[in-house]
Amino acid sequence: MKFARALLLAALPLTLGLAACDKKGDAATGEVSSSEPIAKISAPAGKNWTETFAVTPEGGYLLGNPNAPIKLIEFGALSCSHCAAFSKEGFPKLRDDYVASGRVSYELRLFLLNALDMPAALLATCGSPEAVIPLSEQFWEFQPTMFANLQKDDAAFQQVSNLPVDKRFAGIAQLGGMSEFFASRGIAAAQGASCLADTAKATKLATTNEQWSKEFDITGTPTFFLNGSKTGVATWAELEPMLQKAGAR
Repeated sequence: MKFARALLLAALPLTLGLAACDKKGDAATGEVSSSEPIAKISAPAGKNWTETFAVTPEGGYLLGNPNAPIKLIEFGALSCSHCAAFSKEGFPKLRDDYVASGRVSYELRLFLLNALDMPAALLATCGSPEAVIPLSEQFWEFQPTMFANLQKDDAAFQQVSNLPVDKRFAGIAQLGGMSEFFASRGIAAAQGASCLADTAKATKLATTNEQWSKEFDITGTPTFFLNGSKTGVATWAELEPMLQKAGAR
């Protein structure tokens, strides 16, 4: 089977301690160009920007006005605790105050840090494209439960980590409770199993991640880009003032 890049990701260790998912001391300046306040932009009749989704050519999932003057991109890993913290502390306000205004669009690009992220990403993208961001946000809330499930049985965890690569994704998903989590949210067991076994998709995800890593110098997650510039911040408290400086006020 020709899925060397997927194998590369699957061969990474099953890391349970992910406090370092965000690399501090990034070389990014964090500078954002100051802009005059931008007026709110109404959605087309009968539509709401917080319910407007699109798949981007770069492989991301976009929420909001596709022509928004302020464009925010998050490279986020589903296994990353800092991404989960941002999801809890910042995403509701980002969606309801900033994306809803039509001034800001939010694009999520699922990044792969370790072997936990591949099955999580395969399942999160297993349904309709418009479900990816909501499922990812819900998964970040579920994340502590996933870690607790994986830590319950060291022997089972070790057994999963030693499975052949083409079976490891399903093994991780089952042991961590991912399969059950997504099944309760519309990804039926058979559908999920099919997505977990889709090595062509896994290869594409891994290849895309390699490209992102090189092109955007992604050294940790979450990594945010605002209007094409790397922000160098990882929390909502740091990011919100940048959105406002860019005109979302």
